Amino acid sequence: MDRLQLFTTIRCDTRLLEIPDRGFTHVGWNQDPSPFYMLDLHRDRMLKAAIHWGWDAAAKVLEGEDGLKTLEDFLRANVPEVADSPRRAKVLIDRDGTLSVSTGPTEPVHLDNLFPSRLPAPSSHVAEDPLRGDGIPERAFGFEVLVDGQATAKSEFTHFKTTHRPMYEEARHRAGIFDAADKREVLLVNRDDGSVMEGSITTPYFWRSGRWVTPPVPREFDIAKGSGGNSGTTRRWAMESALVVEETVYADSLVDGEECWISNGVRGFIHARVRLL
Repeated sequence: MDRLQLFTTIRCDTRLLEIPDRGFTHVGWNQDPSPFYMLDLHRDRMLKAAIHWGWDAAAKVLEGEDGLKTLEDFLRANVPEVADSPRRAKVLIDRDGTLSVSTGPTEPVHLDNLFPSRLPAPSSHVAEDPLRGDGIPERAFGFEVLVDGQATAKSEFTHFKTTHRPMYEEARHRAGIFDAADKREVLLVNRDDGSVMEGSITTPYFWRSGRWVTPPVPREFDIAKGSGGNSGTTRRWAMESALVVEETVYADSLVDGEECWISNGVRGFIHARVRLL
């Protein structure tokens, strides 16, 4: 295994500075003007991973208000292009607490898709789409969601986000996804029970029994519990905002063409459609 690092990928977007004046609620860190999407939740996930792996120096860099300020200052110093257009910043931390970052452009996203007030029911379950402008995210079937044909073993490396990612890379290759800009996602399937673990770069949400559900993830790593996926930043926000609940979703319950949502810390919440091959 190459030198292991922990990482998270953050949306950096000056449009987020509008959040406090636009009437959004339940936005946490972004209630105070900041171009960094859910930065506190990104810090929390990295800190939990550092504590789990026993990386004391890394944990010391990230913990407390000082740690959050360190991360914010690091981004401000290393992502100056954010003033011109939205950027994605992949922030990595080594065992010794050294931070590094790589950046690239990302697409504009409507603020309602970053902090939705709710996820609307599939179009087949409502008489008409709700009006926009009240925190309802855009629905445009922006992605196709495929199902990996090979099952994956859950482990510490699927629970925590690290640079050891062969299981995700191989799933993407099997699905024919070779470009990060490709608007397709692939779901990993749990080898033990055939349930959906997560997407290769997103958290999925499925409509079951009149509400949106997402595969369960334990608060603390336990190989015997949960789907095997990781607790993403947008997933945590959606859970804490009561947009979704946890429920096991078996891969063989998915229907070709069914509406779903996926989310991550760069693109927010994306309307999608399951495509079974």
